[in-house]
Amino acid sequence: MIPANIRHDWKRAEVAALFALPFNDLLHRAHAVHRERHDPNAVQVSTLLSIKTGGCPEDCAYCPQAQRYQTGVKAQKLMSVEAVLERARAARDAGASRFCMGAAWRSPKDRDVAKVAQIVTAVKALGLETCATLGMLSGEQADTLKHAGLDYYNHNLDSAPEFYGQIIHTREYQDRLDTLGHVRDAGLKTCCGGIVGMGESREQRAGLLQALANLPEHPQSVPINQLVQVEGTPLHGTAVLDPFEFVRTIAVARILMPESMVRLSAGRQQMDEAVQALCFHAGANSIFYGEKLLTTGNPDVAADRALFARLDLHPMERVERSGTVHADICEPA
Repeated sequence: MIPANIRHDWKRAEVAALFALPFNDLLHRAHAVHRERHDPNAVQVSTLLSIKTGGCPEDCAYCPQAQRYQTGVKAQKLMSVEAVLERARAARDAGASRFCMGAAWRSPKDRDVAKVAQIVTAVKALGLETCATLGMLSGEQADTLKHAGLDYYNHNLDSAPEFYGQIIHTREYQDRLDTLGHVRDAGLKTCCGGIVGMGESREQRAGLLQALANLPEHPQSVPINQLVQVEGTPLHGTAVLDPFEFVRTIAVARILMPESMVRLSAGRQQMDEAVQALCFHAGANSIFYGEKLLTTGNPDVAADRALFARLDLHPMERVERSGTVHADICEPA
């Protein structure tokens, strides 16, 4: 049964009208939706680790891991199970409840998925939620990961359909939709969002959120990334998005997808604390925790703990496999 007020038939004009609301009116509406569906003072905390870095054959214009761009990122092999576990334990001890693993593949081979499945099972045994982003998946590969204990699979739409061809040429928008379908069919939860600040218009930002909200099932996690400009990528030098426009994007995402976790993802290091506070008020209730997101910087744990304390926020509880609930309490640094 679809919960009340959950829609999958948003028109572009409706989404654009939300973006056009006076700033305070938009934030008031978004916060009301957020408070109705979520604890407004709780934030889900995830840690992201690149378990296989660089050497990707795709041409995503924002990505420093594409082998065709000269960004200084060196290709590395898939990490061992024990090496990943060491980082997962550290993340758990620092307060993370979800451990996300990224690998720079266009589409993994079955033997790669088998290795990642072993890692997933080991990380899951630590009591962490697990998430992976490995590129395009077949239905069989999604099933393998589900059986290994994977909770979430991340595969972003990145942009509005009509803007996508200006950013990526090595795969089609439909390829992304197909992978999301395989993930849902396998019973995995979806983590799916996009990137703003790539030179798109507000209309195209509305198109991204419309595409996400009109998926057959709203993604359980919706990461909203602000472009991190990396020298050597085609998007380096793009005009920086106005921070209040980013806050508007968070607010509209919350209204369109009221039960999803809306995550402040890449680009948070470039946001001042007041902008982050506005984002939390507008409906963001998930962050990545730790000093790095794959290959780009992120606020460190001590800074986030201090910010949480100043805003009276607390990490969401996590449930261990035994069913025991643990409150991850962040004390001021």
